[in-house]
Amino acid sequence: MKLGRGRRGPLVGVVVVVVTAVVAVGLYLFQPWKLWQDETVSEALPAASPAAGPAPGSGASAPAAGPRTVAEGAFISHEHDTAGTARVVRLADGSQVLRLEGLDTSNGPDLRVWLTDAPVKEGVAGWRVFDDGRYVSLGRLKGNKGDQNYPIPADVNLADYSSVAIWCDRFDVSFGAAQLATA
Repeated sequence: MKLGRGRRGPLVGVVVVVVTAVVAVGLYLFQPWKLWQDETVSEALPAASPAAGPAPGSGASAPAAGPRTVAEGAFISHEHDTAGTARVVRLADGSQVLRLEGLDTSNGPDLRVWLTDAPVKEGVAGWRVFDDGRYVSLGRLKGNKGDQNYPIPADVNLADYSSVAIWCDRFDVSFGAAQLATA
């Protein structure tokens, strides 16, 4: 049986609506335009307020300790080419920041910076391990290139975390990761 021209019209309309919906959902999930958009961040290492000095009139003067690297590691690539260094820096006031230096990775949807307890593994085996154990999100990745700082909450015990991951929360995959070693 042949379909007449009158019946083909509604079928074509339904197909157009379905294809449009699929394309819209795909664009929302994958955000392919980000592959061609770089976001460069150039933050200086934060200056913390100096630690409390000696009591006035005591005659003693002690310079405040400057920023000190307590752990660091180089990024390796996972789902996307990733390079740069992750450093945990203790500031003069005792607060800590995760500093990403020379970061160079792809842009993507919903990228986060995580401290994790997972070991960094090369290749596909290392892409999805960072949400298997303990992790703490330090926030959205500010930019896919450059130098940037992420405050580490005071209640985070760094002994519990051994790596940093650039994590795509949308697709549950690591773009790249760095194993932290005590400096």
